[in-house]
Amino acid sequence: AYAKFSGAPLTVNTIHNSWRAPKGEVPVLISEDIVISQPAKILNFLRRQKYNADYELSAKQGADTLAYIALLEEKLLPALLHTFWVEAENYCSVTKPWFASRIAFPLSLYLPGKMSREALNRILLTRGGPPLYSLTEVEAQIYRDAKECLNLLSKRLGTSQFFFGDTPTTLDAFVFGFLAPIYKVCFPRVQLQEHLKQLPNLCRFCDDILTCYFRLTLSGHSPAGQDTADANLQKLTQLVNKESNLIEKMDDNLRKSPQHPPRKLTTLKLAVGGEGSPLNRLSP
Repeated sequence: AYAKFSGAPLTVNTIHNSWRAPKGEVPVLISEDIVISQPAKILNFLRRQKYNADYELSAKQGADTLAYIALLEEKLLPALLHTFWVEAENYCSVTKPWFASRIAFPLSLYLPGKMSREALNRILLTRGGPPLYSLTEVEAQIYRDAKECLNLLSKRLGTSQFFFGDTPTTLDAFVFGFLAPIYKVCFPRVQLQEHLKQLPNLCRFCDDILTCYFRLTLSGHSPAGQDTADANLQKLTQLVNKESNLIEKMDDNLRKSPQHPPRKLTTLKLAVGGEGSPLNRLSP
């Protein structure tokens, strides 16, 4: 999302086996001989290449961006991990088949379970301390925190198209990355999804970004890219029409100007001289 917001010319290549990536993890960005993994490092690299979606933000807005990203990772990420990887019905009916279909056998039998255990361990490590001693208490707390986070995001967005006005920024990319999977994936257990759908401005936020930046037309271009092409074509058409009108006006002026009979040109003859004479001599 950030690459699309900043206009970075990226080509997305889908791989089925993440260990085939240069650093064994995804996403990964390859630029000539440079290989970068982890979203934060990729964003910093794009900014250094002058693809910055935050160039119009003030210092206060930049600080707000960092604060809200920290809020997402602390409050919403644990519930997102639980929804995909720990909730048994969601994992068995959606997440495991989804990931296993993209992983070669026999690793498709092992890796989804490994990722599920890692997600549970991360939740317990970060949120399982006193006074939350049981998994049930941890689950209840992380979903309360996630709903509170969604409410704060909804209040901050308000009626604006994006979090800082009419132009998407880094914060919009992060929020979209967290919300879109919850909003669009069809889960059997939809506790967090149901709460998100009660916040219409966040749902509209996701729909707008999906429509403007990710929906492909039959020609394979996004609507935003197609709009740009149409605008360029319209400008070119206007320029051609303007030139045609100018040429037509010049023709009219020439036709209306006084006509004089053509003058008879003097005939020039080429004479070849003999010895001692110039090689070529013009005579009237």
